[in-house]
Amino acid sequence: MNNILENKIVVLTGGGGGIGRAIALKLAAEKMKIILLGGNNLAKLEETANLVRQFSCCTVIPGNLTYPDFIASGIEKITAQYGIIDILINNAGMAQNTPFENVTLEEFDKIMAINVRTPFMLTQKAIPLLKKSTAPTIINIASVVSHSGYPLQSIYSASKHALLGMTKSIAREYYKENIRVHAIAPGGVYTDMVKVSRPDLSSEGMIMPEDIAEIVHFFLANRTNAVIDEILVHRVGKEPFC
Repeated sequence: MNNILENKIVVLTGGGGGIGRAIALKLAAEKMKIILLGGNNLAKLEETANLVRQFSCCTVIPGNLTYPDFIASGIEKITAQYGIIDILINNAGMAQNTPFENVTLEEFDKIMAINVRTPFMLTQKAIPLLKKSTAPTIINIASVVSHSGYPLQSIYSASKHALLGMTKSIAREYYKENIRVHAIAPGGVYTDMVKVSRPDLSSEGMIMPEDIAEIVHFFLANRTNAVIDEILVHRVGKEPFC
């Protein structure tokens, strides 16, 4: 059977662990070419890359995703190496566990920069390369807090609401260009980030990063005339948005 995903170029942020690493490994198993863009923990990025290279090729471009110059230089490197992007996955994010009255402007700006500004900048720069693909796809990893609000997560919630709103707008703007734009809005996924935002949760009954990777794979492997704009994912036994 012909593998429609083989050799597709995937640009992924937040690939050092958690959901990003699970996605990278799932797509690498399909022989997709993985580019890990951004991140300052080179050891974690290389750990992911070494796991990916057991199945497919992997390029690591470390750096600060909140810097416009880094985004521009990263896209230039991808252009020089491949000349095309088939899939962009905006996964990098930052959580919060701060009482609203104690949130500083520095914390506000930092969360908005990585959760909203980075996907904006990267998507904007990637679109010309996505237009060269026969099956261009953008997947934004949103959150349950894109729809709801939790105590101590006011700015995180605001940022994920913004990301979902931007996703909806881009999807409508570029559908005539054949660019599919999806959002995945999971509840509690057991990663290092959720340990920060929800320290009250344990691993029991939690969504695993591999579960989200399966959904990403579904989007890519089932590109039909039926388009799914968003998938909401909640834990077994929990109501949606919990």
